[in-house]
Amino acid sequence: MTYRPSGLLLCSSFLSSLLATGHTAAAQTATPTTQVTATTIPHNAPATHTAAKLPVRKGSETVKVIPQNAQHTAEQVIVTAHLDRARSELSPTTGATVYRFSRQALENIPGGDNTPLNQVLLQAPGVAQDSYGQIHVRGDHNEVQFRLDGVQLPEGLSVFGQALMTRFADNMSLTTGALPSQFGFLQAAVVDITTKNGTTNAGGNLSFYGGARDYFFPSLQYGFHKGKWDFFATADFVHDRVGIENTTSSFNAPHDLSNQYHFLGHARYTVDEDTRISLIAGISNAEYQLPNNPGQLPQDWSHNYTPPAGAATSSDSLNEHQKQITDFAVLALQKEIGAFSLQDSVFTRYSSLRYSPDLTGDLLYLGNAQQAARSVFSTGTQHDVTWRAARDHTVRFGFQAFVERNVSKTTSNVLSTLDNQLLTLHDGSGKTGMVYGLYAQDEWQPLRNLTINYGMRFDGVSEYTAEHQFSPRVNVVWKPWKGGTLHAGYSRYFTPPPFEVVSSSSLAQFANTTAAPSSTTNSKVRAERDHYFDAGFEQTILPGWRVSFDAYYKLAKNLIDEGQFGAPIIMSGFNYRHGQVNGYEVSTSYDHGPLSIYGNFAWSRAIGKKITSAQFNFDADELNYINNRWVHLDHDQRWTASAGATYTLFRKTRTPLRLSATMVYGSGLRADDDVNGIPNGLALKPYATVNFSAVQTIHNTFGSAWHGDTQLRLDVINLGDHTYLLRDGSGIGVGAPQYGLRRTILCGVSQGF
Repeated sequence: MTYRPSGLLLCSSFLSSLLATGHTAAAQTATPTTQVTATTIPHNAPATHTAAKLPVRKGSETVKVIPQNAQHTAEQVIVTAHLDRARSELSPTTGATVYRFSRQALENIPGGDNTPLNQVLLQAPGVAQDSYGQIHVRGDHNEVQFRLDGVQLPEGLSVFGQALMTRFADNMSLTTGALPSQFGFLQAAVVDITTKNGTTNAGGNLSFYGGARDYFFPSLQYGFHKGKWDFFATADFVHDRVGIENTTSSFNAPHDLSNQYHFLGHARYTVDEDTRISLIAGISNAEYQLPNNPGQLPQDWSHNYTPPAGAATSSDSLNEHQKQITDFAVLALQKEIGAFSLQDSVFTRYSSLRYSPDLTGDLLYLGNAQQAARSVFSTGTQHDVTWRAARDHTVRFGFQAFVERNVSKTTSNVLSTLDNQLLTLHDGSGKTGMVYGLYAQDEWQPLRNLTINYGMRFDGVSEYTAEHQFSPRVNVVWKPWKGGTLHAGYSRYFTPPPFEVVSSSSLAQFANTTAAPSSTTNSKVRAERDHYFDAGFEQTILPGWRVSFDAYYKLAKNLIDEGQFGAPIIMSGFNYRHGQVNGYEVSTSYDHGPLSIYGNFAWSRAIGKKITSAQFNFDADELNYINNRWVHLDHDQRWTASAGATYTLFRKTRTPLRLSATMVYGSGLRADDDVNGIPNGLALKPYATVNFSAVQTIHNTFGSAWHGDTQLRLDVINLGDHTYLLRDGSGIGVGAPQYGLRRTILCGVSQGF
């Protein structure tokens, strides 16, 4: 894994092409205005493929493929590399901070492709883990956008599961900092996944993986290309008893079975060397048992309620379930026209969540046994254009628009506090809205070692709130000496409230029942507006050894946060009138031969003041305290660190053995200080966990009879069996306690074909 400001990054194929074609150029801090065509085949292509020499045309990029009589594989690889590079240049990250996960880096992480995506992202700097698989980047809650091949997916309702799996990715990146103008809506971080395809991932692989706690994870992938067509598909099934974090410190969680299904298909048609059409479709279907929280006491009024005969009344034996579905599809056209590059795409995403309560237990312990169903259907379009206007000016512009339909239905079983009668209350609502944004920016290179990227966005939302904003942005990247890069930027952000977590339920119907809120005030959740500042530097100390430092400060108005209020694990959004987030990150990496080492360290502070929306979710004492004082956000973790090392033995033989380990450290998320009456006033105890992996590969195991590598792996999660709390059940918008995963031993075998 490599951590560096994106302005330094040029793909290896690009650098190799400069040597192969006899051209030289200084490393640029941004996309060069003079494009040189790359001819080198990607590192993961078969070594037997060779590239044809291609002409260079100043001011644009051209591929003229020389047909090959024996096979067209090399031709396909060249065109794919050319179009992939052109697509990445549509969304440059000049001045932002980028952490890249190559295919090899993903395989080095213990678990490899079997690792959940959120666990992979924890290896990037400034990423803190939370319960239910959530991550927090630079002190924000969940404002992370996911892109597939440069196309942003609308938000969904997935809470526990990962709708996007690590197995889908050929490589990916996490971008933070002062983002350029093309990135809108969700701006804490951008996770851009380059999906696998049949050209760079030809052939198939069958894998079986599993171990402790009934963990069983079979998967299959296959890709090929024929002529101008390219296909890739992968599918997997996950069965385990660790679907959601344990509510106790015990080795096994009570009532925690999960079954998950995932599929991704990718089809592409290359019309010519400058035109490509692609379709990506995915399915995620997951069912979870919710772990029980033993030893809870029923509410005070419970003596007025007589449970049905034979019903479980202990909190140790409740039976709650949640089901989550996500389906998505992306259709994109990519085209090169002279000095213009463009990608036009349309996309759709359906996401639903259903919660089934324990009808007796939820009523006893929560006062409301509520069946809940929510769904969001989103469809939209995204258009990005790059115009190489002049030698030192690259202009980019485009727009995005999402149309969304949110539907919520609940059936609540509550007890009347007037006559102790059991009541069944129905509620339903639906809302159609849209978010939209357009941008323009100019990447100007006035000097060889200086790049200035400046631009403007206009964003709007018309859903539960109707707002808009113009957002100027500017980034400066300067290379004052060899191996060193300085960058600084400012971005104005506009973040629409997450449509799927805004509550629109009727509160009046719960009056005089066991589910009555302490307040009926429910001001609408508004868009967040930020001033974001970022600066840092990177220095190459020795070949393969880099260090970097980055500092940031965010001043927010109507800061958006989310919490879990009630039994259904559905996040509800709310605003702090004022918010401040600041911090810094230090990172280093070293790659040489068989050894790869990296380390990241981050400090962060995130605070808010005065809750101005969805007030009914809070106690009166909480509201009064927060209205007059700054409080830590519930996900504010002061210190976060990650590190990893990989060493490959016998790497030049037929049987290389790879040993790797990763570490995650957290100083603890927030909890209430009940003694002094301070919400989020305490930090939980620090923790550090280490994962270990040993992977034995046997190249071409069966010789000429059956081509394909065999891989045997052993993974140990939480090697030291450290018991630690992610949540203790207290804090603003926090539900039950959540413990980190205890020591888990997993084994796997995979066979290529």
